Amino acid sequence: MTQTENKVVIFLGPPGAGKGTQAERLAQEQSLTKISTGDILRDHVARGTELGQQVKPILDAGHLVPDEILIALIRDKLAGMRPVRVIFDGFPRTGAQAEALDALLEDLGAPVTAVPLLEVPDQVLIDRIVERGNQAQARGEAVRSDDNEETARRRQQVYREQTQPLIDYYAGRGQLYTVNGVGSLDEVYDRILKGMQ
Repeated sequence: MTQTENKVVIFLGPPGAGKGTQAERLAQEQSLTKISTGDILRDHVARGTELGQQVKPILDAGHLVPDEILIALIRDKLAGMRPVRVIFDGFPRTGAQAEALDALLEDLGAPVTAVPLLEVPDQVLIDRIVERGNQAQARGEAVRSDDNEETARRRQQVYREQTQPLIDYYAGRGQLYTVNGVGSLDEVYDRILKGMQ
């Protein structure tokens, strides 16, 4: 696949699975734009925008931001992008979001290319999230409001309840493949690439 062709990758997996880290590397190595709705929303919160003020309590509680807000953000990000070469990290998270994304991508002539699902045991996920917060604090950086055990456990539950159906959605389309998300960054990345072939 050349860099002039469309490529749409959707990373799925629970919070703390390493989607952001792996998506960033894949984006750099394959000249893709990484779109992380979480990063976009946290930026709005940090800047104190109207959207940031609206979503801060939702994010702090570990809940999902309403579909219409996220879909509008994605539509804005894809506007004018040709070819469409993106990695989605944290979107879609619901069936309605997946259907809206498919419709948007269809309009752009850029169907989903691959959907890697990173699988990691729950306790490993919780430990990773808490450690991420501890490391940020040790470096004197701001700690994400959701990097604590209580919120992490709530986010895992929300993921299972609301995001899990996406696995069936993309599996039914033949686009999903599972990736063992435990191991070194390189090991997991190699598994992701193998699944894309």
